[in-house]
Amino acid sequence: MKQILDYADTLMEATYFLGYAWAADKFCKKILGASKKNEWMFILFSFVGCLLLNIAGRKYSMPYILSVMLNHILFMGLVLLLFQAGREKKILAASMLMTFVSLAENFCVSFLSCLTLFFKHTVKKIPEPFFSEWEIIGLIDCAGLCFAILCIYWMSRHLEHVFFGKPGKWYYLLAVPLLMLIAVVDVAGWGACNGIMVRSGGNMGLYYDQIFSHAGICVLTGLSLPAAGFYVLGMDRIYLEQEKSSRYHSQIAVYKMLEEQYSQSERLRHDMKNHIIALLGLFESKEWEKMGEYLRNMEKSGVKDGGEITGNKAVDALLYQKRKRAEKENVKWECDVQIPKVCCINEFDLCVLFGNILDNALEACERLGDDNSSFISIQAKPVKKCFLLEVKNSMDRREKYTKGFTYKENIKGHGIGLKNVDDVVGKYNGAMNIEDENGIFVISILIPLNDAVCDIKQAV
Repeated sequence: MKQILDYADTLMEATYFLGYAWAADKFCKKILGASKKNEWMFILFSFVGCLLLNIAGRKYSMPYILSVMLNHILFMGLVLLLFQAGREKKILAASMLMTFVSLAENFCVSFLSCLTLFFKHTVKKIPEPFFSEWEIIGLIDCAGLCFAILCIYWMSRHLEHVFFGKPGKWYYLLAVPLLMLIAVVDVAGWGACNGIMVRSGGNMGLYYDQIFSHAGICVLTGLSLPAAGFYVLGMDRIYLEQEKSSRYHSQIAVYKMLEEQYSQSERLRHDMKNHIIALLGLFESKEWEKMGEYLRNMEKSGVKDGGEITGNKAVDALLYQKRKRAEKENVKWECDVQIPKVCCINEFDLCVLFGNILDNALEACERLGDDNSSFISIQAKPVKKCFLLEVKNSMDRREKYTKGFTYKENIKGHGIGLKNVDDVVGKYNGAMNIEDENGIFVISILIPLNDAVCDIKQAV
């Protein structure tokens, strides 16, 4: 009879392993990417490896802590070998899976164990209740696995963005506390397996010792599970805020430099009459070397041709730089920007709007390659008591705009540009709309130009 129970136990646990391997594979494929062949290899090796470790543990009485460590090593190794992303991402993905699954499963098993013991003691009047093999394997462990798979599904829905746009060291730093948390839970499980249980105190009996032990693990894992989720999401939020702040201030420095260069060019144009007189004097006196040196100094001073005239020097300088980049890439440029003389929007906020939107538009056009139909159209003007900015650009018809997704090869700045735009729009109580259809991307921004907005600018 015992042998039949052992076979049934092994078969049931094999089913659990298969379900866990399938759910883990779906998560890793979505986050890291993998070929169909590697997917099946991951599921097969995970299933067979866990099953063999389970059988070896039963046959040779393998210590609990060793069995758990070997399972973790097997899982981490398969993720590193069979999925496609960088090593740091694969380590973080494996760490998150092991942490959340272990916490979720232990919490569910401990909670249901407490309920089962309470039911047997209170309703069935059993003084010192114990669990049968079928209760542990057939019901409690099955519920724990289902809860763990539900946790993996939640991770795939809410933690996907954590794996994009970060430097490699960030993933390692995020993975270390998660691995330490796994170690704490494993040590607690090892202690329970070796009879190190939370005692009720006095002579309350084995029933209360079991209740307090399961309740202790339930509290530990129940608090650790949301804490791990808040930690991952919090670290992601902190990184994004730091990146936005850093990029915003670097943009301000660039826009100040552009405005200074543009002002210098304007002063040079204003003094052009005097420069012509000086050059004519050098020409008439045949002082060719001095004349050449004079012309070189003028070139260094930054004479520019055909800049945009918008009513704001910083925006003029910015549009000039973007237009030059568009011309270099053979992108058709259409620009009609009218900024009111009395504009309540901070000029650096204007540059954040124009700069980030035009950078994205230029990158979309560059991805089209040598397509002569690529274009960028910019329209901005006051409409009644609002400032309307609309930018249209061509894009690859195969691409679809999805919030939080990027087509950039270098994804360190993933999503930061539009986040900065969204922050500026929110700062002035404006509205933003994004559409893409038939290979054309359109972003429209409407910001009210009223006294309340002016108050915002003065407060900043």
